[in-house]
Amino acid sequence: MKRRSVLAGAALPLVGSLFGCEKIEEVQGGFTGVDPERGHLLRERKAWPAPTKIHTTRVVIAGGGVAGLAAARALRLKNQQDFVLLELETQAGGNSRGSVVNGIACPLGAHYLPVPSDAAADVQNLLEELGLRKRVAGRWVYDERHLCHSPQERLFFNGEWQEGLLPLHGVGRETLTQYQRFAALVARARQSATWSVPASRAVPSPFMESLAAITFENYLVQNGLDNPHLRWYLNYCCNDDYGAGVATVSAWAGLHYFASRHGFSAPSHEGGDTTEPADREGVLTWPEGNGWLTRQLALPLKERLQTGQVVVRIATVKHGVEVDSFNTATQTVERWQAERCIVALPVFVAARVVENPSEFLRQAAARTRYAPWLVANIHIKSPLQDRPGAPPSWDNVIHDAAAPNAHGASLGYVDAMHQSLQSVPGATVLTHYRALGDVPQGRKLLMDTPWTAWRDVILADLSRAHPDIAAKATRIDITRYGHAMAVPVPATRDNPSFRSAAAGRLSFAHSDWAGYSVFEEAFTLGHGAGLSAVSAASG
Repeated sequence: MKRRSVLAGAALPLVGSLFGCEKIEEVQGGFTGVDPERGHLLRERKAWPAPTKIHTTRVVIAGGGVAGLAAARALRLKNQQDFVLLELETQAGGNSRGSVVNGIACPLGAHYLPVPSDAAADVQNLLEELGLRKRVAGRWVYDERHLCHSPQERLFFNGEWQEGLLPLHGVGRETLTQYQRFAALVARARQSATWSVPASRAVPSPFMESLAAITFENYLVQNGLDNPHLRWYLNYCCNDDYGAGVATVSAWAGLHYFASRHGFSAPSHEGGDTTEPADREGVLTWPEGNGWLTRQLALPLKERLQTGQVVVRIATVKHGVEVDSFNTATQTVERWQAERCIVALPVFVAARVVENPSEFLRQAAARTRYAPWLVANIHIKSPLQDRPGAPPSWDNVIHDAAAPNAHGASLGYVDAMHQSLQSVPGATVLTHYRALGDVPQGRKLLMDTPWTAWRDVILADLSRAHPDIAAKATRIDITRYGHAMAVPVPATRDNPSFRSAAAGRLSFAHSDWAGYSVFEEAFTLGHGAGLSAVSAASG
């Protein structure tokens, strides 16, 4: 029996018993956002025809995700206008793109950006350029229209909603004690080393290197942290940021999640509330998520942004580089001759298309592990029935459904209309996320499973908190990312997977080189590659 049949057979009886099959079948939708066949051309095609067109330019940027868009911006800022950006999909932005479902904007991937620290100066400059950050009375302030409005997050736990995502209601003294012990470990880690985002620019300390060599699971065992509620929360955090849980990601990654930003706050007594630290950063978000940012980055490019282009070959030649791309609209190969190429592609793709790749690049590709990821945008025609406790929030997580299983880790949903502050709630889009980094053959499961089976699994997950969701959902658009993000698995922090790279006329820029996928890493690496290309071209 095929895997898709197993999944469909397991999901349908559960959902049918919850809602009745007629309600399920009324929910329409399909797969959208990514065209897997384009990417798979690289794997399936053994040879390509000769180019039918030859173009010349100073710089070619291969890949239009956040890193590629950041490189293009850096070129423009340095008045280098003679470049082209080649993007696989019909829209630039990579995992940070947006869409519209039944007239409501929603994200296709990343949905927020933490207010950046001074370590992310390039990102700060971008936000200032976009009018999101400005100097007022000697201090920096952010446009409140784009900061996440309260209430920000809640957890469905023990039959009711609670504020925050750390399980608290009725957990007992032993759980609270372990929360406090983990908080002390995070505080000690912050004192022992400098944790920052982007991590790709930081010099790892011996303490960080020791953490990077073991799993987060091993670190927790070593420190006697075995409480199931704490483990659930940490597993959720790792899946949310890295696409895999504590048994897969490194201890460095597990601690970096807290130490690089706001630490970890624990209640000081049984029944107490978590007190947020005074320096907790805000979160910037939009109905379409980080697609708002990538759209601003893409708008100035105009004809220099070439979409529907599958980069199939990057070669260094006598007087520059040649980049061949398959134009999906014309079904022909085009060649771009340039002085330099910024390779803003995932490392495994770069190793495939770069002619005679270096050992450095091959090693980086071999060591990089990717997490598959599913994003489902669920249109609901009216507000959902809510259980007691905390009110509807921007980020909503369901405890029972978030334990990793054969269908991946369910990470709850974000309300696309939360930022609208509408006085009377109405139709909205709930963006549901699911990480499959710990699922055996997760990529195959993601791609082989029919849309209807994913629909049924998702509705069953969310029905634990919203029993009326099937009756109120009208459409579910699902986006599948087979290689959504690099997972920071145990490794030495000085291996090629944690450094940006350059080889002759090629510069490499992608969040893969940071070892994990967040906007700040991708943007900083892309910006740096763009500046380097300008400097090399001028020289």
